[in-house]
Amino acid sequence: MKNVPFGSSSAPALVAGMMRIDDKNDAQIRELYEAARGSGIDFFDHADIYGGAMHVCESRFAEALQLAPSERAEIVLQTKCGIDPAQQAFDFSYEHIMRQAEGSLRALRTEYIDVLLLHRPDALVEPEEVARAFDELHAAGKVRAFGVSNHTPRQIDLLRTAVEQPLIVNQLQLSITHAPIIAQPVAANMLAEEQSVVRDGGGIVEYCRINGITIQAWSPFQGGFFTGVFLGNPEYAELNEVIDRLAASYGVEPIAIATAWITRHPAHMQVVLGTTTPARVRDAAAGADLELTRAEWYELFRAGGHLLP
Repeated sequence: MKNVPFGSSSAPALVAGMMRIDDKNDAQIRELYEAARGSGIDFFDHADIYGGAMHVCESRFAEALQLAPSERAEIVLQTKCGIDPAQQAFDFSYEHIMRQAEGSLRALRTEYIDVLLLHRPDALVEPEEVARAFDELHAAGKVRAFGVSNHTPRQIDLLRTAVEQPLIVNQLQLSITHAPIIAQPVAANMLAEEQSVVRDGGGIVEYCRINGITIQAWSPFQGGFFTGVFLGNPEYAELNEVIDRLAASYGVEPIAIATAWITRHPAHMQVVLGTTTPARVRDAAAGADLELTRAEWYELFRAGGHLLP
């Protein structure tokens, strides 16, 4: 599997998301893990809130795998903090970040987190508090790198007024059909078109490319905001017709084409897989090394419902 730039190093173009493993038994989690590793994926994405209660999926991952130190060193563990379900609030305070990072370390049974992300923007953020937490976690060897999720350019710039640790990731929702971060700039300056409306603070993809921030695409097969997948969905008949034709042409499954549409982008994004089906992990992984032509990429873009002025 191809790698993409990631901070001062590189990482696989696909990430195995662990959001839905809370109801899986140990054998199922191990099978999912082995399918990912066998497909060239050594990067695993978590969050403290995954699993319906704090640190549930992180704990299930560690309990099921019982990784030896040598195997732990072979993989990247990424997790997130900043959402406080008990308070129905977002919280980037020093106390919350430190408490949740420590909780993730315990749950994952690891001495260090490779990447820690701020999950959703906190309207009450004090950048100095984030900086203090990040500096202490990094100095103690508990977190090696940092990033954000669902952040706009200006929100990142605000954090960087105090945060000196490089922010190397921004995890954003992106699929062929849910692509405002790509579709809006294409239709910029088109007054009559809904697609032209700026919703993300303006040019987040371009901002990340300029600043060396790796975009991680979450929900890469969702039709909209948790409205169900578009693959095989009759509501997206035109798109699936194109996907199926390209899949047959390249000798891959449709999920590989949907993956390739994201990995083809020159921003060198990572695709975060949410599936817990090992076969789908393997099928999606085949798309990472598939280089769609420019014409094929734009055909999928148009079939996904986006205007090409």
